[in-house]
Amino acid sequence: MTLHLYDTATRTVRELVPRTPGKVGIYLCGATVQSAPHVGHLRPAVAFDVLRRWLERKGLDVTLIRNITDIDDKILRKAADAGVEWWAHAAVYERAFTAAYDALGVLPPTYEPRATQHVPQMIELMQRLVERGHAYSTGPGNVWFDVRSWPHYGDLTTQRLEDLNPEASDDDAAAQKRDPHDFALWKAARPGEPETAAWDTPFGRGRPGWHLECSTMAHRYLGAEFDIHGGGLDLRFPHHENEQAQSRAAGYGFADRWMHSAWVTQQGVKMSKSLGNGLQVDELLARAPAPVVRYALAAVQYRSMLEWGPDTLAEAGATWDRLSGFVARAADRVGEVSRAEVTAAELPAAFVAAMDDDLNVPAALAAVHETLRTGNSALAAKDDDGARVALVALRGMLDVLGLDPVDPHWVGATDSRAADALDAVVRAELDARAAARASKDWATSDAIRDRLAAAGVVVQDSPDGARWTLADSKED
Repeated sequence: MTLHLYDTATRTVRELVPRTPGKVGIYLCGATVQSAPHVGHLRPAVAFDVLRRWLERKGLDVTLIRNITDIDDKILRKAADAGVEWWAHAAVYERAFTAAYDALGVLPPTYEPRATQHVPQMIELMQRLVERGHAYSTGPGNVWFDVRSWPHYGDLTTQRLEDLNPEASDDDAAAQKRDPHDFALWKAARPGEPETAAWDTPFGRGRPGWHLECSTMAHRYLGAEFDIHGGGLDLRFPHHENEQAQSRAAGYGFADRWMHSAWVTQQGVKMSKSLGNGLQVDELLARAPAPVVRYALAAVQYRSMLEWGPDTLAEAGATWDRLSGFVARAADRVGEVSRAEVTAAELPAAFVAAMDDDLNVPAALAAVHETLRTGNSALAAKDDDGARVALVALRGMLDVLGLDPVDPHWVGATDSRAADALDAVVRAELDARAAARASKDWATSDAIRDRLAAAGVVVQDSPDGARWTLADSKED
């Protein structure tokens, strides 16, 4: 069976036919590094990591670009509130995201470009759009995409322009747009913003709009046309709609297929920082080993909402213990199995069919658990050959999901990787708290400390700075 994946643009599950035989190019919208990572950021990271692993398992050469948005309104505002340089604020949280991805076994992207590294290419794309009649300037530093110049605007999300509500804005520059729906390609520097947060262009000094950044970086590293553009479901509109419009208006084919991972929800409501219910990575890693967190995020099909409840980690932990326990017992019985054998093993047909059916991980896990039952029965019967066959197959399937217990990343599940990642994300929070204290923003300082305490992290202030430890566990 060939691989079939859902395309958000056409709303169909269709076969993946790489534009270049044997190669697949993926652009994944990464983090805007304005604050610490939460579970909502991790869902698409893990989902597309599973896609990448499956493509590579099928023998394809994958180029995965995951960007970093290191300048935007929120970064500038939060850095100013904390009294630090905007680029220093962004760097703190970039490190926190990197640590979180690594803790959960997300493979590094082929390249991870920062928006601020690609201003010359953004200017080129902006000029191209102006020359083709799809963009215009309303004064020094302000450039807009003319949505009415592009008849296909709304195709990605199947929306008509006349049915869309224009984004509310109290910005004087926005009032000069030809149409309220037009979106910013370039923003003039605003009063009070740092001089370092603006660049010179033929249209005046300013900084890039969010959508322009991703179109530019996708084109720079994957070319005018590529196979897959991915991200979280919340990015479909306006971000991805605007990306597609400006890229195709510039004459580029852009993404052949769009894939979106669904939200993490709590009692049916999307978990996010803006809603105040986002579960921070430091909380997750304080409550459970990293592979348990990954299993919880990976076990639901990527297009299905993941309902996060009080038992989510406990159930994932119990499953991880069964899987890793069998792998350990079987290895003790039949001897170690090399990673080369695991990665070359023929996988059960049911698992392959499930993964080829739009990454149907729940069905794939059914094959995993069937193999686990077979392996446990073989161990009980002292059937070493049967146990070894099951061990190789089980590890091969788990490797596709990034959960092979014998992978060096997970060995012991308590090695220094998880501890290092937890320290990095907590340190990012403590740096933000220190900045808040320095600017006498006691409310923010207390809120950060309370949030860490809720995650089981005890903060101790000293003349040498803040230190942290995990709270002692207590029996119920």
